[in-house]
Amino acid sequence: MTLPAGWTARRPTLDDVSAILTVVHAADTFAVGYPDFDAEDVRDALTAPFVDPAQDSWLVTDPDGTAVAWSIMANPSGVGREWVDVYVDPERGAGLRAPLLARLVDRVAERAAERGLPALTARAMVYAPETRWAGELVEAGFTRVKRYIRMTRSLADLPAEPAPPVGVTVRPLRPDDENDLRLFHRIYDTAFRDTPDHDPLDFARWRDLLPSYGKVWDEWLLAEVDGEPAGALQSSDQAVDQGMGWVRTLSVLPTHRRRGVGAALLRRAFAIYATKGREGAGLGVDLANPTAPVTLYRSVGLVEERWTDMYERSVPAPQV
Repeated sequence: MTLPAGWTARRPTLDDVSAILTVVHAADTFAVGYPDFDAEDVRDALTAPFVDPAQDSWLVTDPDGTAVAWSIMANPSGVGREWVDVYVDPERGAGLRAPLLARLVDRVAERAAERGLPALTARAMVYAPETRWAGELVEAGFTRVKRYIRMTRSLADLPAEPAPPVGVTVRPLRPDDENDLRLFHRIYDTAFRDTPDHDPLDFARWRDLLPSYGKVWDEWLLAEVDGEPAGALQSSDQAVDQGMGWVRTLSVLPTHRRRGVGAALLRRAFAIYATKGREGAGLGVDLANPTAPVTLYRSVGLVEERWTDMYERSVPAPQV
């Protein structure tokens, strides 16, 4: 990678969290209009399972030592696809995105060899204003494969939670109950099996990952229909700094779909968020998901706010 005179590319450490956050905030403000990352998110990225900053991340600084770009790979489950992210200061680091992407693609190839696979799929996200980034991904062999939409609603005008449909009950998850955790995992895993991007995780591995996102247990919910397990809702704290509650996953078993289970879970979650003083609620929708219930989401007051495109390419392992 060729850099301007005096600029440096090196591997980041936890001592660089503040510098990285400045870059990410500049990138986020350009892409979505506001900072969407905090210091804890940076630390989590650098210390995530299956991430080694000494191999999977780069930090570029100018002659004054100011950070202008940061790249990192991610694979939360250790299976399936590799995510590649390149954040740049849009004023000073735009030209660094393509070469940093090339470094990450090379690393994906190495990861394929390390995992004994002939190839791995690399994925990257693009927001609407990032037209240059989209072009650079295409030049690097990536193809746009699908679109996500972010849906939100205000909680200021939240009506009283209606009674769920006859036979449907919703209750909080008991996180200290092994049987409840197993039930939640079974509902989630079963419900998402008919989606193209689901990477199945057994209970043990799924439970190992819980500390990274199990931070708002009182916002996790289970639903039953006539006493039988039917659905689950997992919340995330990712939008708390925006004054929002966030639905990370909504899972309804195929045999209980179109029974009002999803709406009952969402309305209960919204009521919990409002009780905590949250100003809004939101979730992300994969438009390629055959079960993506956009109509359901609209029926509970959610509206489309913006879109994000996902690009991917297959990266072969190096030939020996």
